[in-house]
Amino acid sequence: MTQSTTQSVLFSEEFHKPVTVTFDQPDSSSDGGAVLLKAVDNNLTLTERINNCMCDPRQPGKVIHHNLDLLRQRVYGIASGYPDCNDADSLAHDPIQKLLLDRDPIEGQSLGSQPTLSRFENSVDSKDLFCMAESLADVVVEHHANRLKGKARRITIDLDPTEDPTHGAQQLSFFNGHYNSFCYLPMIGTLQFNEESEKYLFAAVLRPGNAHCSRGAIGILSRIIACLRAVFPKVRIRVRLDGGFSTPAILDYLENARVEYLVGFAGNSALEAQIDPLMRAVRVLSSVSGHTESLFTDIRYQTRAWKKPRRMVVKAEVVRYPGRVARDNARYVVTNITLKPERVYKIYRGRGDVENKIKELHYGLAIDRTSCSDFKPNQFRLLLTAAAYVLMQEIRRNAAGTVLQNAQISTMRERLLKLGAVVKRSFRRIVIHLPLSCPWIQSWRSIAVAVGAQL
Repeated sequence: MTQSTTQSVLFSEEFHKPVTVTFDQPDSSSDGGAVLLKAVDNNLTLTERINNCMCDPRQPGKVIHHNLDLLRQRVYGIASGYPDCNDADSLAHDPIQKLLLDRDPIEGQSLGSQPTLSRFENSVDSKDLFCMAESLADVVVEHHANRLKGKARRITIDLDPTEDPTHGAQQLSFFNGHYNSFCYLPMIGTLQFNEESEKYLFAAVLRPGNAHCSRGAIGILSRIIACLRAVFPKVRIRVRLDGGFSTPAILDYLENARVEYLVGFAGNSALEAQIDPLMRAVRVLSSVSGHTESLFTDIRYQTRAWKKPRRMVVKAEVVRYPGRVARDNARYVVTNITLKPERVYKIYRGRGDVENKIKELHYGLAIDRTSCSDFKPNQFRLLLTAAAYVLMQEIRRNAAGTVLQNAQISTMRERLLKLGAVVKRSFRRIVIHLPLSCPWIQSWRSIAVAVGAQL
């Protein structure tokens, strides 16, 4: 049964005639363009493979909402801009959201309620979560292997932690001095194929708020490197990490794994003394030019905890901004790449784009809605958000050649998914009527064809 609200709103003087607004249009939705999500998911088989990792202990004869339906309801809902389970009560009868779950959009079974979804999120165990995380990475790797068809020469792995503030008594929420807040500390992993600009999400692992930056990194790296080598046997693998990962264990692992690596390193008094001549030279250059100046070099360096000296690329820089005092800005990168120092540092700087992906996850998909009291349901929410992001990234990849090819997730949702629609159903077919005045018709059609639709 379709719910409606007959209470009207009157604008009596704002327009040349009185305008009445009434929320009473049956069989309509504000997510008419979200059918793209279903098409992309069918191509990737993402939710299906994640669902295969879960067991359902409920009695089959009493089950109304199967796990796959609940999983898709959450993933598609997050992608559509509904990150909270509370939104489910309002969307239970939405014809497009029902259609995405292969239900009749007019008379089909209503979607899962907020209590049903909450029970679903709290039903997972550690084994399920581990398997789902593996499946997410496998889907991403296999999909791009099929797309590139053996043309991948180099794959770059980036790992980066991010803050997930907590506001209650969530399990394993601790105070983090770096972020000055109680939080979780998720680890986000992305893959870059060849020199493509997009970095594709393959991992999102929730960690306690007091976890060291490098905690869990070796496990994530060993799993994804093995997966990549199985699918791309001839590819060169490169790993980029920031300064928090420069532990002896991680550096030893990267060398034993036979990958190229670039790992940031924090400065210390010994390094500062070693590069002092270069810093004095760059200060002179900056003083003469009146602008920011940089010089690059490399040195051999060994800490007490390292088993051997390693190559250290150094950027000696003086930063100048109008109206501010000039500031020294030395940067260090541990690497086994033999290119020129300036080229190596430029490659390392490319990892900064991972921060843009993390911002998309926060502001576009609300990845920080980890408000469950227990840790495992919060990890599940993180994986659900990661799955939604994978679908949205695939929509963006298929937007190549359109005005939306570089759009942010929130922009794509606004322009491609959030389209007012009236749904009509006959015996033979279902027709979704979208606004003729939509400015993004051509982009939407182009993406739809790219993911399998026909004109």
